[in-house]
Amino acid sequence: MAHRETSTRVHARAPGKINVFLKVGAVRDDGYHELATAFQSLSLYEDVFASEASDFSVSFSGSIDTSALAVDGSNLAIKAARALARATGYRGGVRLEIEKNVPIAGGMGGGSADAAATLLACDALWGTACTREQLLGIAASLGADVPFSFTGGTAVGVGRGDELSPALAKGRFEWVIVLSEEGLSTPEVYSELDRHRERHLHDFRPIAATPTIDPNVLQALRAGDAAMLADAMHNDLQAPALHLQPGLARILELGEGRGALGGLVSGSGPTVAFLAADADAALDLQLELSSARLRAVRVAGPVHGARLLST
Repeated sequence: MAHRETSTRVHARAPGKINVFLKVGAVRDDGYHELATAFQSLSLYEDVFASEASDFSVSFSGSIDTSALAVDGSNLAIKAARALARATGYRGGVRLEIEKNVPIAGGMGGGSADAAATLLACDALWGTACTREQLLGIAASLGADVPFSFTGGTAVGVGRGDELSPALAKGRFEWVIVLSEEGLSTPEVYSELDRHRERHLHDFRPIAATPTIDPNVLQALRAGDAAMLADAMHNDLQAPALHLQPGLARILELGEGRGALGGLVSGSGPTVAFLAADADAALDLQLELSSARLRAVRVAGPVHGARLLST
């Protein structure tokens, strides 16, 4: 790979996401579940600042409590930087400063956004001149959500959720996100789903080996029809998330009773996403939920994926 002139500090940004549709199929041979999902990137961002260093380190600030985040080699941003260094033969390190706004363990891909922005920032900082395809390949090795954080927009994911195809989405969708003080472990939510299915083995149809996206979801996105999308939204992980955090059911009921077109738990939760008819309705809903002492944030989608802001 060609190397180019480097900067001393680089700023990259990547968005969080929601799954407007998530169907979970059977467990694959590699231990992952087969998925069919539709993602939308949202205007809630992670900002990564990368500076030259002899080793790898990360620190956090931002609008959310980051005290529980790992700052060692287990952190996904550090893994992303190390993966890029290995792939390119770069022998130095990087100092990462991450300003977090996407909730931690909230089902919105905050860690994946950190990793995607880190790949862009380090590539620019180190002058490693990777192609977009090379960076996407490294992103896929880091986790199922990282490639989407890199590309953004609206997409359909199959396989582990990392085999992405762009989905047409007209216009702008207005969302109100309710953030939780507690996180949910993605592996634990999937384990609870498996336990739930085992308990009710004879109550359901056999689990599809390869689930598919509801065509109504894709039609609603293409049409830019928020009401149609609200009717078609679905998340197989919502039931296990509600079982692990029963209070989420009250939040869903409250939002849907205060004007939301529809609501669902985002991904593995516990963030709850409500779809509003338009920007005014989103503002009204945010005020209603905030008056109930919930941390509600207005966002919109789709937005662009990871990008450099300064080099």
